[in-house]
Amino acid sequence: MSEFSHSQKIIKASLVSESDQVYCRGDWTLDGISQLEQQLKKFSWPKTATIVFDGSSIEKMDTAGAWLLFRTQHTLELAGYTIIRQEFCPKHSDLLEMMANHAANYEPATIVPSYNILERIGRIAYIKYNELIDFFAFIGETFIVFLQAIFSPTRIRWHAIFANLYSAGVTALPIIGLLAFLIGVVLAYQGGSQLSKYGANILIVDLVGITLLRELAPLLTAIIVAGRTGSAYTAQIGTMRVTNEIDALRTIGISPMELLVLPKLLALIILLPLLSAYADIMGILGGMLISKLSFGVSMTDFIDRLPKAVSLTNYLIGISKAPFFAAAIALVASYQGFKVKGGAESVGKQVTISVVQAIFLVIVLDAVFAILFNLLGIGFLK
Repeated sequence: MSEFSHSQKIIKASLVSESDQVYCRGDWTLDGISQLEQQLKKFSWPKTATIVFDGSSIEKMDTAGAWLLFRTQHTLELAGYTIIRQEFCPKHSDLLEMMANHAANYEPATIVPSYNILERIGRIAYIKYNELIDFFAFIGETFIVFLQAIFSPTRIRWHAIFANLYSAGVTALPIIGLLAFLIGVVLAYQGGSQLSKYGANILIVDLVGITLLRELAPLLTAIIVAGRTGSAYTAQIGTMRVTNEIDALRTIGISPMELLVLPKLLALIILLPLLSAYADIMGILGGMLISKLSFGVSMTDFIDRLPKAVSLTNYLIGISKAPFFAAAIALVASYQGFKVKGGAESVGKQVTISVVQAIFLVIVLDAVFAILFNLLGIGFLK
């Protein structure tokens, strides 16, 4: 049996655990619960699937005590327990119901401590499994909306698509161009310093061309877009969730998927291959500049060598990965935006998750493509 309380002039609130029941006793008021909240963190809850709260011994209860009791029960429910209340007087039951009605968006700061590491791993795995199922359901819903748009093009929000093309594409050209140019400079300089030892300076073209066009340019572009545009998408949708604009759209008969998700998805699918091609050009220019200034490979020789070093297959492989990267970024960003609950803190949390997951998924897709192309026999020199 686990019990804790503290005595002053008034009867302090206490909890007593017996079998699968927890007995609430004392004054559940602002004064009565002054130390109870801290002691709850160390309380030994019954190790059963169902916990019964008995309120027959509660002397008094105000909104502070009702809130603490409701929050405790709600936290246990989120942890997987089934909560049953019994023997609460009508007045106390009404207070608890009022707390429930005004706490729809409540998210507890802490969860019930796990008893061991295996239970904690199981809980995390279960949560991640449910999130994965939800994400696949979101992908399926998006795919259905996409098919509806194909058979009914008038449903497509072209204005929103062009707005996204400008915000995610045109305004991203400076940062993508600069980073791609610098990556080309680094590749040419680092590779050339080794190749020049063997008199193979001209092979800088092969190194820069294949590495950039096939792998680095699309990957770098996708990572920049995930951090820059994906975060903006999550923040936009998340803020609309917080301000109830999503619910307002549904109320007036506008599908949030058609208005918010589909234009972003289509815009990125169109945009990312173009940005990847732009990054290819800027990276090649950076490599060409360093090759001329530091290793004696003229621009004419560089341009002459490039078509021989980099086949059309390698270029198309790099570009073909971009639409898949774009779809992953748009879907993850939109999904995390719809996951926002509560206030501004939740928006920041989901934006962080969105960027991390999008970049991770892009790298995973790139690795999958590398393995797939290798199994298909599409080598770097073909």
